[in-house]
Formats: sequence, structure tokens, C-alpha cells
Amino acid sequence: MPNTVTVTIPATTANLGPGFDCIGAALTLYNTLRFSYLKNTSNETLTITVQGTEAAIVQTDESNLAYQAFIRVHQHLGQTPPPVQIEIDLGIPLARGLGSSATAIVGGLLGANTLAGNPLSQIEILQLAIEIEGHPDNVVPALLGNCQLSVSRGENGIGWEICPIPWHCDLVPVLAIPDFELSTAEARKVLPPNYSRADAIFNTAHLGLLIRGLETRNPDWLRVALQDKIHQPYRKSLIKGFETVRRAALIAGAFELVISGAGPTLLALTDEISAPAVAVAMTTAWKQEGVNPEVKLLQLDTQGATMNIE
Repeated sequence: MPNTVTVTIPATTANLGPGFDCIGAALTLYNTLRFSYLKNTSNETLTITVQGTEAAIVQTDESNLAYQAFIRVHQHLGQTPPPVQIEIDLGIPLARGLGSSATAIVGGLLGANTLAGNPLSQIEILQLAIEIEGHPDNVVPALLGNCQLSVSRGENGIGWEICPIPWHCDLVPVLAIPDFELSTAEARKVLPPNYSRADAIFNTAHLGLLIRGLETRNPDWLRVALQDKIHQPYRKSLIKGFETVRRAALIAGAFELVISGAGPTLLALTDEISAPAVAVAMTTAWKQEGVNPEVKLLQLDTQGATMNIE
């Protein structure tokens, strides 16, 4: 069995407008987690080191989410977790709607499973990841890459059907990552407990059109498809300057702008020609609101989580 495994996991953007809690896409931005068995000469059971942006705010004790996922594998197997050293290299901002928690969960599960000799299948890893996260939209593309639709088999079914969504090669995600955080818990608090039939029909129709729009890069379809009535009308009030940045992005050539995950990162979808202008427009507009964003032109990650075994 290996003594060390390094897991690289992509950032994700979830929801994409009407796909609340069921659709997500992997992006070319990464966290890296390295798992090594601790030597028997030490009485320690866990050491965690973190480097990268915002490293100081990551927990380095047993509450660390990657470690919680690591021990979840051993609990599932009925085993005692071995002493482990975890080295985390952060490339994804925390609490910004880019799936940082999903990278910790997927990384911890894959690290533990690999060091244990791969007793769990990818489907079992996926199920554990969804159980820990509570919903599939981030963990599924973080593990598998690409754009993924996750569908529960229903009340009487067990598990999930995972359906990859084709993503047109000329569809560019432009992300504006602000200099403030928004927790998923806070973003969920503003959502209503119930929705009208009209809102449910609206999102059902728009999700269907979104799937075709992502595949074809049809601008007219995408402008309509990225609208939503389930979460964005309520969450945008938590994001300073949302409408200002959205208007600027649309004027610069974006098909539409949405909240990435729970926010506060904003995601504009556009084509390769308009992407640089959209990035400048989003930056300028948010700075006028007193927010200093980091704007990135990314691509769809097609590999998902990758591992290097030593």
C-alpha cells in the first residue's frame, strides 16, 4: 500500500441559475491535499499544515473538514483511522461559492481510500461525499470533473443518477471573486420554506433550456435559461453591488450573470471574444461599489480530482 498520496481537486460553480442544488461545473482552479502516514515513533495521531491564501483561518485540529472526511472512510469500513499528516495547499478562496468545502471532502475521502488500498468504489466515494456535504451540486463535479447534473432516484430509490452535461468549447466562465465572505448557512437562511407552483414551473423549464444552452452556446437560450426564481432573487440582497456588476457584464457582452454557488462570487458566461471585456467591466463596476474583486477567466475542468501516489 502507498505511504503518501497527493490529491488535486478543482473548484466548482454550482446552481448556474435555475439548477439549484442539482447542477455544478468543475473549474480550472485547484486545492491540493497531501496525505502521509505518520511514523510510529511519534505519539501524534494528526498533524495538519496549511499554506496559500487564507491559510490562517483553516482549522488544523480534528474538526478540519478534510480530516473529518478522512476518518469517515474508516468509520464506513469499521476501521480505526491511522495517524496521518495532511498538507493543504489552498488555491481556492474560502466561503466564496467556489466549492472549497467540496474539495476538502473529496480530497479527504480519496486520500483515505487510496492509503487504505482502494476498498471503496468511485460510486461509494460519491455517495459518502454527498452525505457529508448534504447536496451533490459541488462534490460531484469536484470528483468527476466537467458539468454534472445529479438526480436523486426518489423516495423509494437509493443513491443518485449522475448525468454529464455537454459544455460548448467556446463558453467561457468569468468569475469575479469579492474581498468578503458569505457562508452557505447564511445564504440558505434567506430562502423561503415554500415556493409557488409558478416558480417551480419557471425553474423546471429554465433548467431544461440551460442544458441545451450549455451544449450549443446559443446566446438567446442562455440569456433566458440562466434566470432563476428559487434562490437568486433572495440571495442577491446579501451581495453588495450585484445589480451594478450584472448590468456591466451584460453591456460588455456576457450572456448572463449568476451567483456562483451560495455566493458571493459572481459568474458571467460569455464567449472567448467578449471574455476580456466582461472581466474588465465586472472589475470596474464592483470597485465603484467599494468592493475589490479578483477576476479570473477560467475554463471547464474535464478531469476532476486527480491523484499522485508515492
